[in-house]
Amino acid sequence: MTKRQLICFSIAGGIGIPFYLFTRSHIGNSTALFLMIGLMMPCFLFAMFEKDGLPFEKVLRNIIRTRFLLPKVRPYKTDNFYAFLSRKEEHPIADQSKDSKAGRRKKAS
Repeated sequence: MTKRQLICFSIAGGIGIPFYLFTRSHIGNSTALFLMIGLMMPCFLFAMFEKDGLPFEKVLRNIIRTRFLLPKVRPYKTDNFYAFLSRKEEHPIADQSKDSKAGRRKKAS
């Protein structure tokens, strides 16, 4: 038994057993028993349920996020990193003058 299961079972017992003991004289044994089971079931769910390696609260959080918080339709959008290559240059990198010596350095004398 894991620490998680031990804690959840202890919480379930701490909620369910006193509820049963205090209500069975007022509403009857079988009704108090079914109500006790109903009160303890969420704790057992948190202790035992696991889907794809995720505990129940993470699965529940994912369900709430996808159903209610995030948009229903997610459009496919990409950021084209190479889009700048397909565009023409708006500003040339170097001045292209007609002088043939434009890009040359002078020799040091």
